[in-house]
Amino acid sequence: MNNKKKIAIGLGVAGGALLAAWLLTGDRRKKTRDFIVKKANDLKQTIKKVDIEPFDDSDIHYV
Repeated sequence: MNNKKKIAIGLGVAGGALLAAWLLTGDRRKKTRDFIVKKANDLKQTIKKVDIEPFDDSDIHYV
């Protein structure tokens, strides 16, 4: 990799770390945690809904 790509990746990682640190400090910590927990639970419910409906493709289709 050339230096421009390395710098871009480094800035992206550093920016993500700064954002995470900002979101997890002070009074934002509880709000951030509640938001993440809510979204994780919503995702679990969506996955369960998809898994409950099995797809039966036992019919033979001729072309």
